[in-house]
Amino acid sequence: MSAKNAQTILSNKCFSVILVVLVLVFSLAACKDTGVQVNNPAPTAQATDNVEANNGGNTDGEAPETSEPSEESPVPNNSGEDAKPVKKDIKVKALYLTGWTVGSDERLQHYVDLANRTEINAYVVDIKDDDGYVGYESNIPAVREIGAWKSKYNVDKVLKTFHDNNIHVIGRLVCFKDPVLSSKKPELAVKSVNGGSWRDNHNLTWLDPYNKDSWPYLIEIAKEAVEKGFDEIQFDYIRFPNDGSKKSMSFNTGGKEKHEIINEFLAYAREQLPGVVLSADVFGIILESPADTEDIGQYLEKIVKDVDYISPMVYPSHYAVGQIVNGVQFMKPDLDPYGVVYQSLVKCNNRLAQVEGYKADVRPYIQDFTASWLGKGYYQSYGPEQLRQQIQAVYDAGYEEWICWDANNTYSEEAFLKE
Repeated sequence: MSAKNAQTILSNKCFSVILVVLVLVFSLAACKDTGVQVNNPAPTAQATDNVEANNGGNTDGEAPETSEPSEESPVPNNSGEDAKPVKKDIKVKALYLTGWTVGSDERLQHYVDLANRTEINAYVVDIKDDDGYVGYESNIPAVREIGAWKSKYNVDKVLKTFHDNNIHVIGRLVCFKDPVLSSKKPELAVKSVNGGSWRDNHNLTWLDPYNKDSWPYLIEIAKEAVEKGFDEIQFDYIRFPNDGSKKSMSFNTGGKEKHEIINEFLAYAREQLPGVVLSADVFGIILESPADTEDIGQYLEKIVKDVDYISPMVYPSHYAVGQIVNGVQFMKPDLDPYGVVYQSLVKCNNRLAQVEGYKADVRPYIQDFTASWLGKGYYQSYGPEQLRQQIQAVYDAGYEEWICWDANNTYSEEAFLKE
């Protein structure tokens, strides 16, 4: 072979190599631009189903962010990693409803219609009321073991009905006032100095907050409710008893104050329900007094650390005659719904402003019932006017959310703005 021919062959080979390299480079670039993943298998049918299931909870027409859990059914993160609760972009204007109320098809539809035509956009529904019973059939072994559930309502049906109408559902879970668990398992109950279980003025037993053996029971109920689809968990009766003979109660405190153990319970709840929006109901009087004047274990500045919302019960009827709130004395509190609610929440706002790192929102309970037990001259009939005064007081104090309470669920519906 001549030198000239060899040179020609070598040049052709170099050109071929360069051409192959260029083809590979352009091919890889094309794969990247068109979204094709090199060396990654196609998604399995199971993976595709999971994506579709996650998209099912979206109601605003936009694709949900995959980094956040579905808002309709936040599931606790059991991986041990930190998970921040995802709050819905909603300013709650809610009513409290019992399990029996939502268990009635007629009344359920009534409250759906009410939400569709007025400013009401949420309901607080009992998961477990202060009778100690879960309001629907629970599959938790500990609940079934002691028969601590009643078929008050079909939870799946109720949640679907509300969610289909874009109604936010908050699950109310009564904690330490549990006459069922505390009577079935007296070792968990508040003890009497005279022996046996302590009883309140209604002859009911309570769970002892100091006894942590009852805590998992409460949290398991919360977890099941979240799995069912409740948007939030609201803890009620996260306190010690305030009626009955307090002197006859006996506790093994382990050197801890009452408020410390209540805060430990809420911290435990947050740890066990890391991705769930949590709220706590508190006495209205704790907004005024920095001390635990009711001896119930609730301190405003400390109880807010492990929850996303607090709901102080600022019912005017529950304030004492002559009570001073934010420097203003109320001789007949029930007769001044605006003043009591406004001054209570202003005091709350001022105190929480001093708490470093405070993040919980305030969503008060307001009164929509008549407190005739106060006696003539000390109460008034509550209706749309009194309810609207309280709502305005909430706004004037700098807050935007509220929940109406009437144990009988007979609300002053004329008070709610039409939408």
